[in-house]
Amino acid sequence: MAFFRFAFLSFIIALTGSLPALSQPADGGHARVELVSERALAVPGETVWFGLSFEIDPNWHIYWRNAGDAGIPPQITWRESGGLAPDSISSFSWPLPELLPVVPGQIMDYGYSDQIVLPFMVTLPDQVEGPLLFDGVADYLICEDVCIPESVDIRLMLSVGGAQIPDQYGADLIQAALTDVPPEFSGEAKLSDAGAHWVLSATGPELEGLQGEARFFPYAHEIKHAADQLVSFGPQGLQLQLTPDREGDPLPESIAGVIKVGETAVAIAAETGTILPGTSGSGGTAAQSVGGGASLPLLMGFALIGGLILNLMPCVLPVLSIKAMGVVSATANGHEREARLHGLWYAAGVLLSFAALAAAVLSVRAATGVAIWGFWLQNPILVTALILVIFLIGLWLLGMFELGSSVQGVGSDLAARQGSAGAFFTGVLAAIVGAPCTGPFLGAALGAVMIQPAVNVILVLLTMGLGMALPFLALSFLPGLQKMIPKPGAWMETLKQVFAFPMFLTAAWLLSVLGALAGYRTAAMVVAGAALIAFGIWALKSAGQGAKAILLSVLGLAIIIPVFGLISATSSMEVLFGVLWLAGLIAAFVVIARLGKDLTAQLARGVAGLAIIAGLVWPLAQARTALSFEGTTEAYSAKYETEAWSPERVAELTAEGRAVFVDFTAEWCVTCQANKLQTLQTRPVTEAFEAANVAFLVADFTNGDKTIALELQKHNRAGVPMYLWYAPGETQPQVLPELLSIDLITGLVGAAS
Repeated sequence: MAFFRFAFLSFIIALTGSLPALSQPADGGHARVELVSERALAVPGETVWFGLSFEIDPNWHIYWRNAGDAGIPPQITWRESGGLAPDSISSFSWPLPELLPVVPGQIMDYGYSDQIVLPFMVTLPDQVEGPLLFDGVADYLICEDVCIPESVDIRLMLSVGGAQIPDQYGADLIQAALTDVPPEFSGEAKLSDAGAHWVLSATGPELEGLQGEARFFPYAHEIKHAADQLVSFGPQGLQLQLTPDREGDPLPESIAGVIKVGETAVAIAAETGTILPGTSGSGGTAAQSVGGGASLPLLMGFALIGGLILNLMPCVLPVLSIKAMGVVSATANGHEREARLHGLWYAAGVLLSFAALAAAVLSVRAATGVAIWGFWLQNPILVTALILVIFLIGLWLLGMFELGSSVQGVGSDLAARQGSAGAFFTGVLAAIVGAPCTGPFLGAALGAVMIQPAVNVILVLLTMGLGMALPFLALSFLPGLQKMIPKPGAWMETLKQVFAFPMFLTAAWLLSVLGALAGYRTAAMVVAGAALIAFGIWALKSAGQGAKAILLSVLGLAIIIPVFGLISATSSMEVLFGVLWLAGLIAAFVVIARLGKDLTAQLARGVAGLAIIAGLVWPLAQARTALSFEGTTEAYSAKYETEAWSPERVAELTAEGRAVFVDFTAEWCVTCQANKLQTLQTRPVTEAFEAANVAFLVADFTNGDKTIALELQKHNRAGVPMYLWYAPGETQPQVLPELLSIDLITGLVGAAS
């Protein structure tokens, strides 16, 4: 009888060995999810491996147990777990994740793509009957350019009997996943404080004799995930340099995670202690974030591209275009040597300016401990000076005055001394105006290099200057490029005048910056000063023909002052002052009417000169008195309310469980204003914020602020814009890209909801 029972059981095993436990895959939208088991038939009291299987769409990914800078790991919520006690089901055993760089050098995530199985163990009780139903909900965040929270129902029916029958499909998936789960490290590990960094040292047989790229994947958010991890190998193990998540964070009592060296990975736990001997001696390969901050050649490459892009700024392009046409004219007139010198002088002006800016940045960093790019646009005096200079360039482009000759004759002027000087100062002006704008490539490069040694800062900024000067240099030295520009002619004078209007628009933009910096009274004074300058230049140009008319017109306009003074006078002293002013003007009328032509012309030129001087000095003096102006923060949209940012307010809001969006912005930041108009003020975004009760905080860096500067530096940013997103209940933010999109923001809000 025993033989027949054994034969029958063997037949059943052979018949059903390839049949899976009853399970049905679920489609979440961008991944197919299934609950699998290594057993089709299990016996009471045994421990069975289960697995949550994901088949992920191309270019999408899910997250590891520590998602990194942003993300949420998968989890299962059981509705029915076979009637087992909660401690009968283990947590996931996590296979080694992939590195998922989101923003180079800024945001690094850990996760999985393509196909992954997350194994876990289920311990069956000794006394159990019938099939067991495992029914629950799998929640996971899946991301491509946007992140979508998906949720699927999972179910598996596990038969329980007197024999073990494998589920070959599930067993193969689970076993493959378990081979990718890092084993526990058998050696010793210590975490040590090394000032600005921590050192993780480890010795053990698994790490002896290894070389190559190394990486530590922490289980908790304790380090900067995107920072480079410099490695050193010794005869008994290795050392890894880790960067704390926040500057000045105390050393934790312990740290745990996975160390990966080449194809070897081990799960490690380190307690605080001294660096272990035998863990250094030879340098290895730093595990770098893609586009990360410590690779100087890569940063210089970003800076070179970013410098090229700066030539497209509306305040740089017009002047550069006029200079380019001048080079073409010079070459056409046979002055090739002078054209090349012109290009070299322009490049010298740009490079010298960037060298000076590097020195200024390093000086500010040495004095305050914080390095911020574009800080000069936080000073109302410098902004005022820049507005007036740009306004003067606009007047020059309109033909209100000439620097040597007309555009058609620029070629002959290049041989003169003032041609080289003009090219040099054009380079200086282009650098000062264009440099504060950190575009897509410059943001990562500047943010990463600002905390590096001084020589790296200088090299990256000089490379940025070289990128800015490169197009003009190429045009000066390569006649073939000049053939792409139409031949000089009268059209150039018209184009020159057209280019004046982008300059005036730039001046208007800077006026709005000045208004936020120093108040709109100061901005109004600058407008008045610009009007005086324009009047003075016009008067100088016209003094030879209509000097007497100019002077009499000035006196006529000046009569407005005493007339209004007499109308609004409230005291006898004010009446007396108005009468004397009026009498003086009448006397001046009589004198000027009797003056000769030459004397009148000289007097008109003097008045014009005084007007120009007053137009320059008066606004600068007003800007100086406004240095203590505190500025204002305006709401983005009447439809959605914003608050001023502070670390304390963020802590309060996250403690309440609200999602928080923080905009680090400034009036002088072009990218900030573009993001505001194209994304943050749009109806889809404001409605999404309102529906999800998102707290919108604004960190206004227009006037400069030490707390904001430190927050920027903490996230490896050299300047604005910076956008932080705190998911509900999260205390660590996701740093968003510098260029926002409606889909990105609404996707984040949707995930939070």
